[in-house]
Amino acid sequence: MHTHKTEIPLRINLPGAVARQQTGFGDATGYGPIAGEFFAMAKGTDLAPLLKGLENDLCQSPHWGYQLKGEVIVTYSDGKEETVSEGDLFYWPPGHTVRVSEDAEIILFSPQNEHCSVVDHIKSQLTG
Repeated sequence: MHTHKTEIPLRINLPGAVARQQTGFGDATGYGPIAGEFFAMAKGTDLAPLLKGLENDLCQSPHWGYQLKGEVIVTYSDGKEETVSEGDLFYWPPGHTVRVSEDAEIILFSPQNEHCSVVDHIKSQLTG
């Protein structure tokens, strides 16, 4: 699920203050601490090979985030793909992988325990 910032419902619009709010944007029930994360990935980066060995060879952590720059293509366990671009607010449920079609910078908020184990797995894949 993704929404460009201009499509997020406007709640406050005053000189010097704008607030937009998208409700119902994923559910964090059952998760513990949340990690705030910044990722920068170059065009051509494909996480799929690095996720091999995880459940269904996919990231099983949900993410809420904002695309600062670039473009990524997210592929879900059912084969559906969506493109997330600069200025998009997004939610990626568990069961996905990402490839980068334009140099990207992303802010993520993820359940700490679940995503740290994915990041540790990726690091071990990179170091052999």
